[in-house]
Amino acid sequence: MFLSHRLDITNLINVQREHVLEIEFDSALKRAREIKDSYPNHKWVGYNGEMARLGARKAQYHWGWDWGPLLMTAGIWKTARLEVYSVRIDDIRTEIQLSKDRQQATVMSFAQISSDTSTAYRAVFTLHSMGHEIERKLVSIDANGKAEANINISNPQLWWPNGYGPQTLYEISVSVIKDGEEHHQVSKKFGIRSVEVVRQLDKYGKSFFFRINGVDVFCGGSCWIPADSFLPRIPKDKYRQWVELMAAGRQVMIRVWGGGIYEDDSFYDACDEYGIIVWQDFMFACGNYPTWPAMLDSIRREAICNVRRLRHHPAIVLYAGNNEDYQVQEQIGLTYDYEDKNRDNWLKSDFPARYIYEELLPGVIAEESPGAFYHPGSPWGDGKPTSDPSLDCVDRYAVWHGTQEKYQIFDRLGGRFNSEFGMEAFPHLETVDYFVERQIDRFPQSQVMDFHNKAAGHERRIATYLEENLRTSTDLETYIHLTQVVQAEAMLYAYRGWRRQWGDNRRCGGALVWQLNDCWPTISWAIVDYFLSPKPSYYAIARALSPVAVGIQREHHDWSLSHIRPPETAKYNLWVASSVQEEVVATVELRFISINTGSEIRESIRHHDVHVTPNGTTDIVVDGIIDYVQYPEPHVLAARVWIGDRVISRDIDWPQPYKYLGLADRGLEVNESVGTDDECIIVVSAKKPVKCLTFEERDGVKLSNSALDVVPGDDQTVTITGLKAGDKALGWKFLGQ
Repeated sequence: MFLSHRLDITNLINVQREHVLEIEFDSALKRAREIKDSYPNHKWVGYNGEMARLGARKAQYHWGWDWGPLLMTAGIWKTARLEVYSVRIDDIRTEIQLSKDRQQATVMSFAQISSDTSTAYRAVFTLHSMGHEIERKLVSIDANGKAEANINISNPQLWWPNGYGPQTLYEISVSVIKDGEEHHQVSKKFGIRSVEVVRQLDKYGKSFFFRINGVDVFCGGSCWIPADSFLPRIPKDKYRQWVELMAAGRQVMIRVWGGGIYEDDSFYDACDEYGIIVWQDFMFACGNYPTWPAMLDSIRREAICNVRRLRHHPAIVLYAGNNEDYQVQEQIGLTYDYEDKNRDNWLKSDFPARYIYEELLPGVIAEESPGAFYHPGSPWGDGKPTSDPSLDCVDRYAVWHGTQEKYQIFDRLGGRFNSEFGMEAFPHLETVDYFVERQIDRFPQSQVMDFHNKAAGHERRIATYLEENLRTSTDLETYIHLTQVVQAEAMLYAYRGWRRQWGDNRRCGGALVWQLNDCWPTISWAIVDYFLSPKPSYYAIARALSPVAVGIQREHHDWSLSHIRPPETAKYNLWVASSVQEEVVATVELRFISINTGSEIRESIRHHDVHVTPNGTTDIVVDGIIDYVQYPEPHVLAARVWIGDRVISRDIDWPQPYKYLGLADRGLEVNESVGTDDECIIVVSAKKPVKCLTFEERDGVKLSNSALDVVPGDDQTVTITGLKAGDKALGWKFLGQ
């Protein structure tokens, strides 16, 4: 499935008759089972789907996953075409040499050319930027069909990640000419940037973060799965909509997960244009993959094919060998001696896939995309357990999976780079209505609902997090919102806490939620559902990733252990996180507001002329004290940051759990005013603190913000685009309503 094929049919063609291209496909499911039965000595172990999938180079999620259905496909899923030519450009690639001061760049371009004749052709290399020609070079083609040209650029325009600068793209074009006539032409766009993955020993272990163009980048983002179970029905503009959504949500990185596909060109093109940097897995996930010679040959050709296709994209900053295969090795007890560097021993062991990840794939990267960063796995322990938080990238699933810790301690559970973590939530009611056809099935625990959640134990885990935190309900619309509140809160605690650690010696280099999207209308960890409707968690993450973001959080008090013994005091921390490269001067305010009355129970604290550390964290209050004896009224801690006279960030910390709080009567006002034919403004105010005011998501309508916490004296505005005059106003709901 992951290979392109070129077949020479010259000798099969008769111009006097019609011809039919006929391709016969095996049943992937049956063929995979036959392959598995043919190799009984291999340990066919892993998780998700049946293990026969490990022997078929096909999208692994088609065998079913814990978020998607088993829908086996077969057939042509990409373009099939007939080419007639006398000369063609098979491939072009570029390698960039960028000076340390990034003031000079050399673009080294290479072309591989095929011809049916020995007639001398020549190649023209042309470099463009933003529609302007920079330089053109005419060169010879050698006897092996190779041509190359170097072009120097002074003061190159660099390519930057989202939020850090412009996404300047250059274009290299290669034309094959003879006697002044052009016979074939191919172009590719690329960016000029430097990428370093910083892995150095420090007081927390070994760092793992990205430095792009000399700037350290906190990689807040998401993991990506295929956007449909039936891939050919994803239009190119839908890929662009997904990437636009990420960019609007201030995300920086997307991880293309190893159980799906090497994505469509339009996906990577959009990432290039919007500055979404890509962590690209090779297509191996959750299993012990076999390595007989024909399989290794197929994998090598697959890797070469896709690296050649992808290597010009500036967005791609890392290739990873697999998803969680080293975890399979650990949990099942397969042989792995990190100190043994004898490749033959790897192939003879019961974990032969090590050869793929530590020999074959890095070799392909070195040959086809020299300089690209390769990582053996996601996660990868570098010889230590993959769960070791002092190492590289880790999957942080102690919340939801594993011991099912409270999400309020997410910040304590992280590693140096958190490449997977998540919390499930229902999609919006409109999406649920799409797959629930009968009124009798329209309740949270119906069989149809359960069928649309593939996660093992989802009933108990959703119930646990709801019961621990919220006043529950069986009303479907309310129940949906409650699950979304839990997911949004979990993401807030994760992103807010881990981003704070970025300023502490880069203790945390990034956070990629599992997952951004769905492949069908379903209940899952996705923060945006199948129909591109953002859940509240999407907006919570966007606020936590603001260029300058205030954070306020009181220490966690485990109510499940203390019950009726509330603490007499609690510590809290107030800080500002920044991804801005220059120092900014701000005012930081902290208010203490009664949940029951909306009044301020003590004098607010205001810090003036705060010099916010560039690209780091500025602590405002460390271990401040809340005295519950003196101030027993349950209250929120409401923080704001001003630059000049403009509020640029808010954060509100609530006493936990929400189920102990009465949140129904809030004095909420939602007022709409029309701005233009395509845009309107909503102004929100409240007399008492409001939790998670969520607006209706509607097709074609975009919100600048949602899932808001609102406190008295701090009106908030939401810009809505796509809502026409005369359209019904958007509905809304909040916790406790």
